[in-house]
Amino acid sequence: MLEKSYIKFLDDLKIQIKQSRIKAHLSVNRELILLYYKIGLAILEKQKEEGWGTKIIERVAKDLKQEFPEMTGLSYTNIQYMQRFAKSCF
Repeated sequence: MLEKSYIKFLDDLKIQIKQSRIKAHLSVNRELILLYYKIGLAILEKQKEEGWGTKIIERVAKDLKQEFPEMTGLSYTNIQYMQRFAKSCF
């Protein structure tokens, strides 16, 4: 009987761990989407305020990649997508 009780206990712990891992992944994804939106919006605002052209995206991509080399998603193409994403939310 003790063994069955332990197996149930262990199964419950495994379920809690799996649920927490899923919640953590969802939280990270939500934060990344928000970050990408904010980056895109900031670029749109600067382009409007300062009259910056599309070349600014290249420079931002290069500078951010240099500062955060371990972070994926900061390529020129991805930052263009961020800008388009922010624009589509207006």
